[in-house]
Amino acid sequence: MANKAPLVKNQEFDGTVVDLTYVGMGVVKFEDFPVFVIDAIPGEEVRVGVTKVQKNFAFGRVIKRLKESADRNQDVDMKTITTGIAPLANLTYAAQLKFKQNQIAELFKKVHVDVEVAETIGMENPTQYRNKAQVPVRMVNGKLETGFYRRNSHIMVPIEDYYIQDPEIDKAIIVIRDILRKYHVAPYNELEHSGDIRTVMVRRGYYSHEMMVVLVTRRGKLPAAEMIIEDITAALPEVKSIIQNVNPEKTNVILGKRNNTLWGANFITDTLFDKTFEIGPMSFYQVNPQTTEVLYKMAADKAELSGNETVIDAYSGIGTISLTIADKVKSVIGVEMIEGAVADAKHNAKINKVNNVDFELGKSEEKMVEWHEAEMQPDVIFVDPPRKGLTPELIDAATGMQPETLVYVSCNPATLARDAVQILDNGYHIVGPIQPIDQFPQTTHIESITVFKKN
Repeated sequence: MANKAPLVKNQEFDGTVVDLTYVGMGVVKFEDFPVFVIDAIPGEEVRVGVTKVQKNFAFGRVIKRLKESADRNQDVDMKTITTGIAPLANLTYAAQLKFKQNQIAELFKKVHVDVEVAETIGMENPTQYRNKAQVPVRMVNGKLETGFYRRNSHIMVPIEDYYIQDPEIDKAIIVIRDILRKYHVAPYNELEHSGDIRTVMVRRGYYSHEMMVVLVTRRGKLPAAEMIIEDITAALPEVKSIIQNVNPEKTNVILGKRNNTLWGANFITDTLFDKTFEIGPMSFYQVNPQTTEVLYKMAADKAELSGNETVIDAYSGIGTISLTIADKVKSVIGVEMIEGAVADAKHNAKINKVNNVDFELGKSEEKMVEWHEAEMQPDVIFVDPPRKGLTPELIDAATGMQPETLVYVSCNPATLARDAVQILDNGYHIVGPIQPIDQFPQTTHIESITVFKKN
C-alpha cells in the first residue's frame, strides 16, 4: 500500500523551522514529513495550519509564532513576501547573505565535492536596485490597477512600492497607471482574453537616468494613444522612448514579437565599465548593474588575464563579459543563441570601438562541439549559462579544448554543483573558494563565480 501522508488539510500542529527551501519557504517536519511554510524562518517555533497535502510533502501557513528568530527582519511589507517579489525580505540582510553561502556549500556536499565557499558579497543598499519592471495591469474591484500576482495564483495584489525596484520606476508606474485610468483604457482580462493593456514595462539606465516605457497591448490599436503619450512625456521628463509591444496571444509570456515606437528613440543607453550599451525593449540587460560590475570584474580578475589570451565567452548575451574583458586579452569569440542579443552585442562592440571581439549566432553546446572538432585552442573559457546549467556535451567539448582556465559564472548552485563533478572528472580542479555575489538581494537567486584550472 502507498505511503499515506501523516497529516490532513486544515490540521494544526506546533513545530520548529529547521531549514529554508530554495524558494525561501520555511521547512517544518511533522513525523519526518516536510511541510513548507510561508514566512517562517529557521529557529522559529510556530503553530502551522496545513493548507495543502501532497504525497511527499505539504504546504502550510503560520497561525501563531511561538518563538521568533533573531534573524527576522521586522520592517517588511508582507505583500512583497506573499507575491514572491522579495521572498527573503523577512530575513535580516546578514542572514540572507549567510543563507546563500550555505546553499552553495550544502549542494556541493550532496555531490561529494570538497570546496570552500567564501562569504557572499552583498550590497550597501540591498533594496531599490532593479532597473527594469514588468508590471501586469488588471481590473481589481472595478478599478484599473498595477501590481503583482500572489504566489502560485492568478490573484493580483495592487502594489505601489516594489521594495527592490528603482524608486523612480515605481513612481513612473503610478503615473502611467493614473494616465491609463484617466483615458478609461481597458485592462487585460486573461479569462476572457479581452481588454487593451496587458503590462507596463519600464526600464531606467542606472547611470544615464534615461527611461523607456513599453506598453504591452492585446491589439495593434492603443486607444487614446496620442493623449497618453502627451501625458507621459509631460509628467516624466526622463522618458526618452515610448514603445508599444503587441502581444495578441493567449499566453503568460509577457512580450509579443512586434514593437512599434510611439515616441522618441528605439532604445535607451546605459554604461557598464565605461562602455556604452544600447538597450531596446527586448534586450537582455542585467537588472542590477551595480553588482554586475562587481561580478564581471571579479570574474575577469579570477581568470588572471595577461593580455595574450584567446577567450571563448559562451552564452555571451549582449556581449557584457566579452566587451568587459576585450581590452585585457588578445581576442574574444562569443556565442549566443538569441538572434536579437547577437545583433545587440555586435552593435555594442561597434559603438564602443572594440575590434578584437567576434560574436556568433548559435547554441553554445553545438558551437563548442564544432570548435572542439576544429581543434580550436582557447586559453580561457567563460561560461555564464541559464538556470539549467551546462550540457554534458558542452562540458566535454570545453574541457576537450584544454583551456588553462574555465570560469563558471552561475545563477543556479544546484546545476553548478552537478556540472562541477563532470568538469573535475575531465581533468580540472577548483582554485580558491567559490565566490557568491548577491546580484538579487531579498530574493532566493544565488549568483557565484567558480574558477577551474587544468590539472
